[in-house]
Amino acid sequence: MTLLQTDLQLTKNSYYAATAPRRQRFPALQSNVDADVAIVGAGLAGMSAAIELADRGYRVVLLEARQVGWGASGRNGGQAIAGLACDQSVIEGQLGRTDSKRVWDMTLEAIRLIGERRERFAIDCDWRDGYLGLAVNERKARELHAWHEQMQRDYGYQTRWITPQEMPQWIASPRFHSGIHDPKGGHLHPLKYSLGLAAAAASLGVQIHEDSAVTEILPGRVVKLRTAQGSVSASHVLLAGNVYLQGLAPVLESRVMPVGTYIVTSEEIEPTLAASLVPSGSAVCDTNFVLDYFRPTLDHRMLYGGRVSYSTATPMNLAASMQQRMARTFPQLENTKVEFAWGGFVDISMNRAPDFGRLSDRLHGLERSDWASVYYLQGFSGHGLALTGLAGKLVAEAIAGDAERFDTFARIRHRSFPGGKLLRTPALVAGMAYYRLRDLL
Repeated sequence: MTLLQTDLQLTKNSYYAATAPRRQRFPALQSNVDADVAIVGAGLAGMSAAIELADRGYRVVLLEARQVGWGASGRNGGQAIAGLACDQSVIEGQLGRTDSKRVWDMTLEAIRLIGERRERFAIDCDWRDGYLGLAVNERKARELHAWHEQMQRDYGYQTRWITPQEMPQWIASPRFHSGIHDPKGGHLHPLKYSLGLAAAAASLGVQIHEDSAVTEILPGRVVKLRTAQGSVSASHVLLAGNVYLQGLAPVLESRVMPVGTYIVTSEEIEPTLAASLVPSGSAVCDTNFVLDYFRPTLDHRMLYGGRVSYSTATPMNLAASMQQRMARTFPQLENTKVEFAWGGFVDISMNRAPDFGRLSDRLHGLERSDWASVYYLQGFSGHGLALTGLAGKLVAEAIAGDAERFDTFARIRHRSFPGGKLLRTPALVAGMAYYRLRDLL
């Protein structure tokens, strides 16, 4: 089964799709059009870039192979968290402390940007403040406390340390030792947010075309993107399709891997019980390498994610196995039914740092410095709900002539996954098995 076929199966029982009906559809591209900027992928990154570019007066065409927010943007855990998926030491090691702090501060801007767009465009997406990062044992707690102190000392970032004695005030679970609370983080309904951004982009004059997969990129001073029934010619292009580019830019494919991630949502819980599970209403992650993440919803359910697949194969008995994970964290929910179970694929990079850059000089192995700019955004590594929005803003800044912030990210070096097309997935599966074992031990 191909990645796309698997993904189609995973969309069928989504809580998000059930609670955010699509009231606005966009026609497929059926003609040849011109634009200042063409964007491939109507997820959070692509729509963010479209909004920022339209604000600057650019003519923007946004092409989506399926529907806006269809991929990870509309199916993720809904957690907006400061920082990157990699440890900040990865960025420090490559860029130095000064630029590492710039990157960290930009991730905080990414969270603020969500609030600004919610307010500006009146997007009702169930936002709630607060994020809890929790350690499952004393060793993990020492690591988390060291991070908490380092971030306060070196980055001026304040989080609240939660001692073992204080944990019952924050979570009604026997599983966790201690943790941190970050009031700047939060969570939302990602599909409602995605659909709100699409409506916002359209209101600003962005031409959005769903069911318009790009089949070919023809580089030159003006880049042409072909679809089944039309084409877009543009002076600038942004590739924001992540693992769904499907061969459009082969040079990028080896730098990210599709990793399946899975989420369930319980039936509605008695409101008093639901409110007691996470009294602050925060989003929650543990600090394991292969982690569990969960959050209460406004309609008194528990939304719980945790299983991953590095082989792209969907786990057997997904709903039942995820219910067991949820009950292990909250024994109070042992007899609570799972009503929704779904999943999707995120794009991870080797070092878990985001991979932003320009493709213009390397498409199809051709070297022409005077060709139109082709930007790309990928490698969010499961930490992209907020960062994708900022990434789109950085691309818009670069196209408008100020590339300093975009180029800070573009300087982060990335390696291809080892093993080539045939062996890189088995190699990743083996490597992740080691990390699972380390978490267990």
